[in-house]
Amino acid sequence: MSRIAVIGGGLMGHGIALTFARAGHDVTVTDPNTDMLNSVPARVSESMSLLGADETEIANALRCIELAGAVQDAVQKADYVFEAAPEKLELKQSIFAEIENHAPESAVLASNTSVIQITKIMEGLNGRHRALGTHWWNPPHMIPLVEVVKTEWTDPTLADGMVTLLGDAGKTPVMVEKDVPGFIGNRLQHALWREAISLVENGICTAEAVDDVVKASFGRRLAVLGPLENADLVGIELTQDIHRQVLFDLEASPAPSSHLQSLLDQGRTGMAAGAGFREWRTEDLARTKARVAEHLKKLEAILPD
Repeated sequence: MSRIAVIGGGLMGHGIALTFARAGHDVTVTDPNTDMLNSVPARVSESMSLLGADETEIANALRCIELAGAVQDAVQKADYVFEAAPEKLELKQSIFAEIENHAPESAVLASNTSVIQITKIMEGLNGRHRALGTHWWNPPHMIPLVEVVKTEWTDPTLADGMVTLLGDAGKTPVMVEKDVPGFIGNRLQHALWREAISLVENGICTAEAVDDVVKASFGRRLAVLGPLENADLVGIELTQDIHRQVLFDLEASPAPSSHLQSLLDQGRTGMAAGAGFREWRTEDLARTKARVAEHLKKLEAILPD
């Protein structure tokens, strides 16, 4: 069993801690917000209950989790350090500078970032060979994927070791060989979002229509048939023919849609505000989160690893 340090006890941090504790690793969590830090055990317990864990399993996991008041205390004996701080480059850089000062020289250092290039986060370190990215997806204890991101300096052996660690903890690790913004998953996701926003912005259809089309068509098979599997299934020639007829007309702007700023200017910031692309009632946020969680639990039960 490895000794794991998690820097940040929020939604992502507590889920990362839960994953490793459930697998039997010793986990130390720290967070500058004392209330957030102290709530980690209760939130781990609640999340494990939602996953169907019994009281014994929850108790065993909680015994593996220790809380630390400072980064120094959390990382001083760690084999692996996972940073799960907000998506702010300078903050992450400062955290890793502190981690490097206190963690063993053998510890592997990993940033959980959604889109920031790992190279930018880790460029100021002395031991850049042991630094990499691990992009966990929200909620991290329910979504199997973790993208393991190499930089030009990353020791391949350490990256392979991270893949093994994550796989043994029940995750589905995927190696990202080149450090590009957004890695794999978010590049795919936001390419879809860019076209979805463009369809609404240009009056082609409503936001409701976009969501219905995805959920009632190709979205249903995505969990069991990836896009390139699908291309092979229908055939490369047909894929090429379709691209000749449609790619030239797809949204290709390198900048965020002006429609997003228009929504923000109107105070339509999303579900929590009662409106975004669509109108939302007060209870819709909790209901949607519960629906997604239940769906993920069902998928976990029926899909092969």
